[in-house]
Amino acid sequence: MSTAVKVELALAGAMFAVAPWIIDAAPYEATMGLVYKIYFFHMPSAWMFLLAAIVAGVASARFLFGKRQASDATAVAAAELAVLFGLLALVTGPLWARKAWGVWWVWDARLTSSLMTFLIFVAYLILRRFGGPGSEKLAAGLAVFGMANVPFIYVSVNVWRTLHPKTSVVPTLPVEMGRPLWFCVTAFLLLFLALLSLRAQLERQRWRIDGLYRTLDEA
Repeated sequence: MSTAVKVELALAGAMFAVAPWIIDAAPYEATMGLVYKIYFFHMPSAWMFLLAAIVAGVASARFLFGKRQASDATAVAAAELAVLFGLLALVTGPLWARKAWGVWWVWDARLTSSLMTFLIFVAYLILRRFGGPGSEKLAAGLAVFGMANVPFIYVSVNVWRTLHPKTSVVPTLPVEMGRPLWFCVTAFLLLFLALLSLRAQLERQRWRIDGLYRTLDEA
């Protein structure tokens, strides 16, 4: 484990440890009260989900069109993180929505496209695990398709009527609410970067071990 990864993990751990006090200090929202504070974990999870999808898509494109094998390890790592953070976003979102808006789920543009993107990366991992030889290229195509959904997810609330607020809301948050949000985003980002680096390194080590096994078999 590199020094940079150790620092990222240490900082992320420390920030997550103090996050409950930072969030507790934020004022209640006028209409939703206490329950809106799920937002401080839901929003960063959703952003890391979209970031992971972008990283997986870009790395997969480099693997497909640039023949860069190392990019495939990054793609695998990012795809797993897309599933992890996507699951967090899809769980915390309905918990918040049920209390705030009276429904667990609605099939609006943002929720439907987010679920579809999450399922694309689940399919990516299943294909990598069970698809056999050559499946990494087909999976890379799936990752590129998943990345293409990210701009749609982001702008959907500005184009269609949804329960989600528009993208213009976050920049206009009061300082007392914006500060805890960006604190949590930073903690999630540090965790994302550390996990991405560690998982990509693990994937490269797996390749080396598989290569040694093939060499032994040929011998």
